[in-house]
Amino acid sequence: MSRKNSGFAADLAAGIDLSTDSAQPRRSAIASNVLTGRSNRLADLASGAIVNRTHELVDPARCRMWAGHNRDYGLLNEERCADLIESIKAQGRQEMPAIVRRVSGDPDFDFEVICGARRHWSISWLRSHNYPDFKFLVDVREIGDEEAFRLADIENRARDDLSDLERARDYLRALDAYYEGRQKTMAERLKVSESWLTRYLDLARLPSELTQAFVNPQDLGIRNAIALKGLLKPEDRRTRAICEAMRLAEIQKAEGQAMPVLEVIKALSLAADPPKKSGSPKKSSAATISNSEGKPVLRIEGVNRKGIQLTLLNKQGATREDVDQAIRAVLDQHWG
Repeated sequence: MSRKNSGFAADLAAGIDLSTDSAQPRRSAIASNVLTGRSNRLADLASGAIVNRTHELVDPARCRMWAGHNRDYGLLNEERCADLIESIKAQGRQEMPAIVRRVSGDPDFDFEVICGARRHWSISWLRSHNYPDFKFLVDVREIGDEEAFRLADIENRARDDLSDLERARDYLRALDAYYEGRQKTMAERLKVSESWLTRYLDLARLPSELTQAFVNPQDLGIRNAIALKGLLKPEDRRTRAICEAMRLAEIQKAEGQAMPVLEVIKALSLAADPPKKSGSPKKSSAATISNSEGKPVLRIEGVNRKGIQLTLLNKQGATREDVDQAIRAVLDQHWG
């Protein structure tokens, strides 16, 4: 605490009249406690133990989404925000502030939202549906883009309502935007393993020609990416898989009904590796599943009514985690 603040506290204490009145000792004790608490708080602020946050209640219409926000705002609707809407109505206010930063040079907006797209959408929806007095609670920060990305990732990493695909695309964007394409550096900054990050980047890199087979691409998870990535090499398998993706997209559009994700993956896999006329399963290097570095992990020797025959390629340089991921991909593809 500075000398100025210490002197201020001392002057106030000196001004207290210590008379013999029976009530006076209690008032003096209260004053002493107040001054002690104030002195301690000033010391904490000076040392950095306490960080003041600027919380404001603002009009959500004056807030825009940050360009690097990891949630697809266009996908938000009443159904996806139903739990939050009901919570705000029950509490009579928004409990958790969204994290924003101030913008300048834009007459239409005062803030941009770093974390809190669902909160922003919910408050906006409530204001237009009989709750015009609700305000958007924000925590105003002064942060750069890379820090904002990491902050948003930490907040949303454990949220079930954020799809793997949304998170994957955000990681792929950030890889070039903040880390110059260096996956190792990005993994270190996010405090995750490179293999964990690779699974998300593989999902984000799936070509749209292949993902068009899924009416709701947001349903795709990182486990599905392993099986789908394997369909893209060599070129002849890729061509067959993409042709099948186009066919499935047209069928689902005509029927107005989406096929389950695993059924689509099975159809794509069958198209990429059609069985021989004899009915025996195809046995070739094309049935080999490799990791992100191209090292073979396991080979599917055969698939028949009795089961699936696998060969673990444990001498090819893959890790145990690569094997776990590959086996999960086989289960996703073949287990009913």
